[in-house]
Amino acid sequence: MRFAAICLALPLFAQPALRWHDIRTLGVQGQGWKDTKHPFDRLPAKAEGVVRGPVWSLSQDSTGFFVRFNSAASDIRARWTVRRERLALPHMPATGVSGLDLYVRHNGRWRWLANGRPEKKTNEQAMVSNWTGSEREYILYLPLYNGVESVELGVPEGAELKPVEERRKPVVFYGTSILQGGCASRPGMAYPSIVGRMLDWPTINLGFSGNGKSEPEMASLMAELDPAAYVLDSLPNLQPDEVAQRVEPFIRTLRKARPDTPIILVENVVYTNAEMVASRASYKDKNAHLTAIYEKLRKEGDRKLYYVAGGSLLGTDGEGTVDGVHPTDLGFLRMAEAVAPVLRPTLPYPTRYRFRAASSRSTPNPGF
Repeated sequence: MRFAAICLALPLFAQPALRWHDIRTLGVQGQGWKDTKHPFDRLPAKAEGVVRGPVWSLSQDSTGFFVRFNSAASDIRARWTVRRERLALPHMPATGVSGLDLYVRHNGRWRWLANGRPEKKTNEQAMVSNWTGSEREYILYLPLYNGVESVELGVPEGAELKPVEERRKPVVFYGTSILQGGCASRPGMAYPSIVGRMLDWPTINLGFSGNGKSEPEMASLMAELDPAAYVLDSLPNLQPDEVAQRVEPFIRTLRKARPDTPIILVENVVYTNAEMVASRASYKDKNAHLTAIYEKLRKEGDRKLYYVAGGSLLGTDGEGTVDGVHPTDLGFLRMAEAVAPVLRPTLPYPTRYRFRAASSRSTPNPGF
């Protein structure tokens, strides 16, 4: 019995000893401000008490945060602690709300590799095991609807994690629960992140569930940033009259601070059950108001204003959401395929990837 016990224990001693690295040493990307109250907040500390309470609370979610690094490590483990006990939502799995998502550059393209599946506030999980070969480039995405207290990556002694420095200006996305990532199955499937991989371009996600209301306080904060482009996708959180009242001043605030920065306006998605549920038909009025604002500003001479029509955002088969509003991974892929072709020509440098042509338009289509 004693000999058997020793034999069973031998594989444990054969496991490689790990050295743990705080991901902040790799440079967390997707964060617009560094002067934050908490290391993983999305808004600066000065925003507390300026933006509404729900916006401030949601800014503690880590959606859109990621790290890029190179490593030849044969094994990579992740250890992370989330800020809230709630790991999942009724219509969104824990892997998306509170999990991690790892991609690797494979044959010149970003490919999904592994996800971290949360079971409690603090979790540890193998992401890469016994992988031989040369150095590879990785992206690790953080949770969409929870915040993180800490995230660490463990690699065998002697292996390195090398940060990938990003010198390009990011694209800043602003909007609602849809933009934040509800209801993606894992963090890398929020559509701003998909667009980021399609174009191989850094992104910042300022989605605020139920609270992307195009308020002047958020416009002023966003005007402090110096992005490659802004993507504004707030209509699902606005009533038709609010679109008419708020969106134009929001755009003008950004334009005053950033006269040459492209601004992409995204129509309200066509809710997949709108033909059957009368209350969902308001998207038509909201999109009509957005079209009028776009045409007005273009006539005034704003040539850096672009437009994504809503008809193709979720497809036409009704299969792109969990509830008629919030996309599944399929819906998010379709949204990315509609937004990326409009965004791509506005970026200052050539982008690396091609993507499937979508039936999106860069001009308004009031018929949707």
